[in-house]
Amino acid sequence: MEQWETLRWSVQNGVGVIELYRPERLNALNAQMKHELARLLEERARKDEDVRVLLITGAGEKAFCVGADIKEKASEDVSPSTFFRTQRTTHELFRKLEEFEKPTIAAINGLALGGGLEIALCCDIRLAATSARFGLPEAKLGVIPAAGGTQRLPRLVGESLAKQMIFTAAMWDASRALQVGLVNEVVDTFALREHALIMAQGMAELPPLALRMAKRCINRGMQTDIDSGLEYERYAASILMDTQDRKEGMRAFVEKRAPVFTGN
Repeated sequence: MEQWETLRWSVQNGVGVIELYRPERLNALNAQMKHELARLLEERARKDEDVRVLLITGAGEKAFCVGADIKEKASEDVSPSTFFRTQRTTHELFRKLEEFEKPTIAAINGLALGGGLEIALCCDIRLAATSARFGLPEAKLGVIPAAGGTQRLPRLVGESLAKQMIFTAAMWDASRALQVGLVNEVVDTFALREHALIMAQGMAELPPLALRMAKRCINRGMQTDIDSGLEYERYAASILMDTQDRKEGMRAFVEKRAPVFTGN
């Protein structure tokens, strides 16, 4: 396992695992963690061809990530113009995760608050422990969710429910999160990591180019009209026709054997 100051990184059977690692601060986001996460996504997760799926979780059992490190933020005296300029870096990081070409899974093992929930919202699939709790409590501090929470949450759960969570600074438990579609599954706390790895490893055995194209089609299609989305889908499907993985999948089906996909 490769060690960073605020993260832990490992690769297991085609799955790159990022562990947010500031357990003494409930994995709160500070400037160092954001800087390291941007580097890790670019220098390790994206470039490593052995990594076909990305799994993000938090260290310990108490928290996935509780959002911004308030102790760090409280000491800052930032002007509106400076914040407007510097917050672009945070938006770019979260977009890098959201548009990461490989499938991503968030294994939410406790509190996912503020920026922590906003990280999870950038992932393709969200799995929650029974002990998980969710919230965007920024209003209590006189601010708003500014790492995409006001944009991604309503796209996922609907405008009215997103407003309710943000306007009341409420905490939702795992069952509520599942009910409204914020998470895909709720898993026993102690089985979460293993369950997430099994799902990720199953995805890693599938043709990586097909999964990447499917992700692009869904992401683009959700931001456009149906005709434009169908046009992009047709384009993406056409590209896959000449790949070695498509030919291997067809041969394996006919020969009644397990396919071996190479990503070509």
